[in-house]
Order: sequence, then C-alpha cells, then structure tokens
Amino acid sequence: MTVAQTAVNPETISAQPPSAQPSGRRRGSAGGRREKPNYLAGALATLWLVIVAVPLYYLVAASFRTRQDYLSTSPLRPPADPTGENYTTVFDGGFLTYLVNTAVVTVATVAIVVGLCVPAAYAIARNTGRLVQRTFSVMLIGLAIPAQATIIPVYLLITQMRLYDTLLAIILPTAAYAMPVALLVMTNSLRDVPKELYEAQTLDGAGPFAVLRSLVLPLAKPAITTISVFTALNAWNGFLFPLVLTQSKDTRVLTLGLWDFQGQFGTNVPGLLAAVTLSVVPIFLLYLFGRRYLLGGLTAGFGK
Repeated sequence: MTVAQTAVNPETISAQPPSAQPSGRRRGSAGGRREKPNYLAGALATLWLVIVAVPLYYLVAASFRTRQDYLSTSPLRPPADPTGENYTTVFDGGFLTYLVNTAVVTVATVAIVVGLCVPAAYAIARNTGRLVQRTFSVMLIGLAIPAQATIIPVYLLITQMRLYDTLLAIILPTAAYAMPVALLVMTNSLRDVPKELYEAQTLDGAGPFAVLRSLVLPLAKPAITTISVFTALNAWNGFLFPLVLTQSKDTRVLTLGLWDFQGQFGTNVPGLLAAVTLSVVPIFLLYLFGRRYLLGGLTAGFGK
C-alpha cells in the first residue's frame, strides 16, 4: 500500500486514537458544552418577582372585597365572595372625568415636550458654538431644581396668566420640568448619528428642515419613544401641580380623585384600591410598550 493510499483510507483515519484526531473536531465538541446555570441570579430574580407580584396581587384581590371582608380576613387570602361593587362605586364617583383629565394632561405634556425637544436637540447636536453649548448647560441646571422649591413662583405666574384651575395650569409646569431630562436624552441620541449622514444630506441639497424630517426623525424614534414614556409617567402620576394649581372637581385628575374615598371617620380601602387598579392599567400598558427603548434611550451617548 502506498503512502497516498494510506492518507486517504477512511479505516486508517477512524482507527487513529482520540489524541490523533483533528484539532477542529475537538474544538467543536468542546464548544458544544453548556454553561453552568447561574443559580444565584435565578434566586435573586425569583425574589424580585415575589417582591413585585405580591403587592400587585394584594392590590387586585383587595379591590374585589367588601369592606367587612377586608377588615375581617387576611389581606393575602383570596376574596371569599368577590364583588364588583367597588368598581361601580368608582365609576359613580366621577372616575371617568378624572381619567379624561389625566389623559388630556398626559397627551398634551408629551406633545409639548417632544415638539420642543426634537428640534432643540437637533440644533444643539449640530451646532458646536460656545453660546449654544453654554445655553444647553444652563438648561440642564433644571435637573437639580426640585419642583417643590419653585411652587410659589409657579403659582404666582399661573394666577397672573389667569390659568388657575385649568388643565393648562398643570400641563405647562409639568412639561417645563420634563424638558431638561428629555433634552439631555434627545441630544445624546442625535450625537450618536454619524456626521457623514448629515454631510450626505447636505450635499444632496437638503436644508435643515429637510434633514430634520428625512434623517433625524426616523433615526431618533427610540429616543422619542423614551422621552415620551418618561414624560407620560411623570405627567400621569403628578400630584404637586394639580394639588396647588387646581381646585374644582371638573379639573381634578386621578391622583387627586383618590381623595374621594377618604372620609371624615374612615377610608373605603377596597374602593380606593379599585380606583388605583384602574388608574394603573393605562400607564402600565404604556410602559410595557416602550420599556425596551427606555433604558437604551436614557443611556444613549454616555458610553463615548
């Protein structure tokens, strides 16, 4: 048998010991091994799931109890006789009015913030002048100023503008306090866009508004979703501005409407929890829709 025949003989190859097998096969078998499960991460994730799920279960379960059942049984025990009376009480107490007012405040606030932040962030990202960058730095000072510190000047401005006890009195301050964070997120996101794309649009004869419409808006959708979700969460859960800047029941939002279940001698806890459950559902769905963009948009540009 010649040397060439020995080199191509399958029996000779299969008869070789494991140490003589090609190294690529050994690497393939080693690469197929499964990694060991991370039991610590699984235990911590399960613990966090319990911490989050138990309050939600308590919230929903208690909303289907009667007041007598709530006071006489364990709070974690399933309702013995579930009832929808609490939800009927909530809707009879003007919940739909509060829900509509809150939705108007939230949508209007998001529209103002997005409508102002997108062109402002585009101008800041494309203009490296000292005046523009210092103005941007001054605007970010708003991140360090709490709303409680400026509530009296805001109240005076709203009354002088004759907007007291209107939904606009809630919308304008809420949008103003959401602007610094939204502008920071939007600017960092637009700075991630390669300069070559802007230059290509300019060479094609596109003006600033055409670049904003055809390039910036499509690429900034994750950032726009991020600031929309963040602003909507703050507007939906806002309490200070509605408390100070509104008074009548017609302009009351959900956070103030919950007070209706607190009486002089007691609190209708199951009815209150039913109202909380209904008020959580819309914003919870919004968070589920935009949660994958939220973290990525908040951290955009910080890795540079």
